[in-house]
Amino acid sequence: MKVTGPSGPSSAQGGRPARASGGFSVPSTAAATAASAPAAAAAASGVSGVSALMALQGVEDVTERRRRAIRRGGGLLDRLEELKLALLQGEAGEGALERLTRTLREERPMDADPGLNSLLDQIDLRAAVELAKADLRRSAA
Repeated sequence: MKVTGPSGPSSAQGGRPARASGGFSVPSTAAATAASAPAAAAAASGVSGVSALMALQGVEDVTERRRRAIRRGGGLLDRLEELKLALLQGEAGEGALERLTRTLREERPMDADPGLNSLLDQIDLRAAVELAKADLRRSAA
């Protein structure tokens, strides 16, 4: 049996036994072009499959947007709680105010649920009021 290229083994011609030295033959230019065409097509289809997958990952679905909105609202409530505890302990709560400001500045995804949007609006308003009160305390001192 003699190996002639990427197409695999072929039977020996004339019924002669295969040579022991074992050599490979170089396919002709037409055969090389024909053999490389499927490989090029497979490589191109692999690239388009990856780009399609990347495009799908960039699309944000409704549940992910809702999850991000809820996570942001929960984070704001946590920062408000930190501020409350700092003020009850008699501290200025500068770190809590800074974290509250950072969280409030994060982009808020809008949800299709008007009830959730209303609740998130109220949380945002409460955080903004606390930041305004802190500014008043600073300017009065």
